[in-house]
Amino acid sequence: MTRSVARFFLAGLIAAGPSAVLGAQSPPSSARAAAPTARAPAAAKPTVVLVHGAFADGTGWQHVIPLLERDGYNVIAVQNPLTSFSTDVETTKRVVDAQQGPVILVGHSYGGAVITEAAAGSPRVKALVYIAAFAPEAGEAIGAFGEKYPAPLGAALKPDAAGFLYVDRAKFRDVFARDVPATEVSVMAAAQKPIIGNVFGATVTHASWKTIPSFYLVSQQDRAINPDLERFYAKRMGAKTVEVNSSHVSFVSHPDAVARLIEQAASATAK
Repeated sequence: MTRSVARFFLAGLIAAGPSAVLGAQSPPSSARAAAPTARAPAAAKPTVVLVHGAFADGTGWQHVIPLLERDGYNVIAVQNPLTSFSTDVETTKRVVDAQQGPVILVGHSYGGAVITEAAAGSPRVKALVYIAAFAPEAGEAIGAFGEKYPAPLGAALKPDAAGFLYVDRAKFRDVFARDVPATEVSVMAAAQKPIIGNVFGATVTHASWKTIPSFYLVSQQDRAINPDLERFYAKRMGAKTVEVNSSHVSFVSHPDAVARLIEQAASATAK
């Protein structure tokens, strides 16, 4: 090899670095195994749609909403007019249809009848959660079991001239919210939203709990809906059921238990 050729190859080796001297080799398998891998993104959590009952509005969920949002759920509370069952169902459907992705639909009291109808045929609704709520069968009036399962609330209702019902403020705490602080009960009674009286004769055309996984919270000290009626509904629908030592408004007095059941429903139906 001439001196000029030797200088040429020496310059090439210097430029290529040590790997050229050792030979181009793939990294050992152990090194390849240690390389970080990208994780699949976590599935987005469903939106929780909350439906209030009679004598209330969406702000009644104010103790539950922060707990769900803290745990990463998008939450929206429906504001139903309580002027007719069909209007409340349409209002709830409109909110559900406006959401992106899966929905957990939650109803309290009369709101249970609303979600039973509103969820029918919706591909978005993945679970129904009933909080001390009506859960009628198709063709069954919302108030069908009032005589078989009586509750003190009935005697505390007062109609106005237009046929809307209020709860007598003097009896409000006793029949509605015995485990809620007096100051808060006073506000609830003063701000109660009346419901048209004939709504309890309305019937659902679809019992969506037959095809959508359902969860039920029984309020053991309920004086608005008989707790045994709540147990009847839960058993009939085959719902995952929990019981809380609460008045009718467990979402006010026991928001942790309510949020926990909603999150269980979301986890159980996640894909």
